[in-house]
Amino acid sequence: MNRISRSLAWLLALMVCGAAAAHAQTGYPDRPVKIIVPIGPGGSYDLVGRQLADALSKRMGQAFVVENKPGAGTVVGTQAASQSEPDGYTLVVGGLSNMAFNSALYSKLGYDPRKDFVPVALIYKFGYVMVGRKDLPQTTLSDVIAAAKANPGSITVATAGVGTGQHLVAAAKANPGSISVATAGVGTGQHLVAAAFMKAAGVKFQEIPYKGSPPAFTDLLAGRIDLFFDSIAAGLPYVQSGQAKGIAVLSSKRNPLAPDVATMSEAGVAGLDVDSWLGIFAPAKTPPDAIAKLRKEIRASLPELKDRFEKSGGEVWDLPDDKLDAFVASEYDNWTKLIREVGIKLD
Repeated sequence: MNRISRSLAWLLALMVCGAAAAHAQTGYPDRPVKIIVPIGPGGSYDLVGRQLADALSKRMGQAFVVENKPGAGTVVGTQAASQSEPDGYTLVVGGLSNMAFNSALYSKLGYDPRKDFVPVALIYKFGYVMVGRKDLPQTTLSDVIAAAKANPGSITVATAGVGTGQHLVAAAKANPGSISVATAGVGTGQHLVAAAFMKAAGVKFQEIPYKGSPPAFTDLLAGRIDLFFDSIAAGLPYVQSGQAKGIAVLSSKRNPLAPDVATMSEAGVAGLDVDSWLGIFAPAKTPPDAIAKLRKEIRASLPELKDRFEKSGGEVWDLPDDKLDAFVASEYDNWTKLIREVGIKLD
């Protein structure tokens, strides 16, 4: 082969490689993409995973398949995602629980949210609401705080496993005038929001842990506990039906589904605008072109998701790409600091 022929062959090889690389970039995804939801079916994580999978499947012409992988809160599914191949074909729904709380709740966590993941997009935001039993004597947040401060030392903290109706009745009789607050289990968002409120307001409630929201609401509606913090989507239906009182929302603005319920700031507790969030994360070292394409298509899907998210009590959120890393890092720092200050551990 002469020099010209070798040069042509080399040029042809470069063109083939370049075409292959271009196809690899523009052809993503060329097989099904798995979205791990680190909890069981139902709830906000599952909502975001399934709605986004449906929208992306239609837009990108490839199947996005949801895999519910619950266990240890959100630990098992998130750890599995962190150990997957960083090729863009395994994603995970991420929020405060798995991308912030767990690092402080567990001494030995099998993944590091700061090092093992990159945020692809944050797309869903929702607030929390403090609800009270319908016959609670206090009707405003100021009244609740005053009642708690008027009985220093009389409010006890129940341990996990004793949050039965009988236990609560006995506790109420032993501490007349005290205020009890339910949490949906130690280390959950509901628990940590309650902890954040007590710290900000300078009060201490009697904490009664439950295994999830449904049993907590059962006792709240029966009048066996005084207060509960939960997502607006879960709590507002009881307020709207008159089965419970809406005391205040923990968000930066009033919720259109309950315009008469004041925010914490309006009610006198500053610095407690707790807007929880959810989005999609990918394992670290996922190819930048795959991240870029996902971001483009997710953003294009948001108008389609707007009504679905609002019906759930939340809202579509489109955080700019250049603000993602700083925002997630800030949330990590703020919440891990709070958890360590109040001494909550799960191991």
